[in-house]
Amino acid sequence: MTSPFADSAPSRTRLWWEIAIVLALGLGQSAIYAIVQLAYRLTDETPLADQTATLNPSRSDREIFDLIYQVLSIGFSLVPVLLVCFLLWQSSRPHLGRLGLDGTRTASDIGRGVLLVAAIGIPGIGLYLAGRSLGFFVAVDPSGQGAHWWTVPVLLLAAARASLQEEFVVLGYLFARLKQLGWGPWTIVLTTSLLRASYHLYQGPGAFIGNLAMGLLFGSLFQRSGRLMPFLVAHFLIDATVFVGYPWAASAFPALFGLPD
Repeated sequence: MTSPFADSAPSRTRLWWEIAIVLALGLGQSAIYAIVQLAYRLTDETPLADQTATLNPSRSDREIFDLIYQVLSIGFSLVPVLLVCFLLWQSSRPHLGRLGLDGTRTASDIGRGVLLVAAIGIPGIGLYLAGRSLGFFVAVDPSGQGAHWWTVPVLLLAAARASLQEEFVVLGYLFARLKQLGWGPWTIVLTTSLLRASYHLYQGPGAFIGNLAMGLLFGSLFQRSGRLMPFLVAHFLIDATVFVGYPWAASAFPALFGLPD
């Protein structure tokens, strides 16, 4: 796969159009919907703390079609990732070197990703519980699917989808393109962190704060390392733990993780 744009120097206007198209296909679209959904939640008669957001809902009351729809949804949502790879692809090896995906230091990248899980995951749980008690978060149900043989594999695929889509676009693609536009390092970090926070607003204002902090940490570390793999690993492990572990947590600690009646 060779991108016709990879080794050329597109104009600033073309870069802005390209960024707008990439975001409109995925995370930018999600950010707009999340803002509208937050406005809906805040103006609803039901208090924010008594509302629920389901992250991976069932898509059909017929099991086989639920599975088909889940897999199709995950597959098509990865199109922006393929587009980013196409746009940043370099004719010489490593083809995705601008993302630090060069096949070297794989073990150390994975290790750094595991360390990031502790740095983000544990404070994240504390922020969620504090936010729930203060009414800044809606109750988040990571899985609205039934207990089927394919539920856990699909939830793991959903975690991989979230990791790939968010980190390839927010860290990899936007950092590369905004640098080409002449933006400074901390302006890029702050802007991408605000984007990351905005498409989580459907979970309430607390989710904006938590994901802004995550974006600032991820962005500042990626700015220094230029290697995407640790953030892909960390994001996947955090989401996989939440998606798959939630039923156990809700049953073991219903007062903390249970959904509103």
